[in-house]
Amino acid sequence: MSDARYMLDASAALAMMLGEAGGDQVRERLGSSQISTVNLSEVVAKLQEAGVPDEVIRSSLAELNFDVLAFDQGQALCAGLLRASTRSNRLSLGDRACLSAAKSCNAVAVTTDRSWGQLELDIVVEVLR
Repeated sequence: MSDARYMLDASAALAMMLGEAGGDQVRERLGSSQISTVNLSEVVAKLQEAGVPDEVIRSSLAELNFDVLAFDQGQALCAGLLRASTRSNRLSLGDRACLSAAKSCNAVAVTTDRSWGQLELDIVVEVLR
């Protein structure tokens, strides 16, 4: 069990890193947040797609010093089982990874994706923006 109160979705981490709406709220929660390895990989990929140089990505992540949670077998099972109940919301594997990591840590899943506000799950979700 983790001491983290929040589990960051890639969209939330990106909002903070890119100065987008909701980013300040993420920064306020950073000290009591974690991000799963799956979502961290998604952050790296999105930054690279946006043209951010690899060295800048590495240095930015090192500076932020995210508390990174390894994605384990239980979380993988949970993320897979969430597929049926979240299919209509079009959640990606990364989205479901964040939700399953939040559930495993009893943390609040933090995202900027408004569609998560419509989810009916036993996982607490906070939608920023």
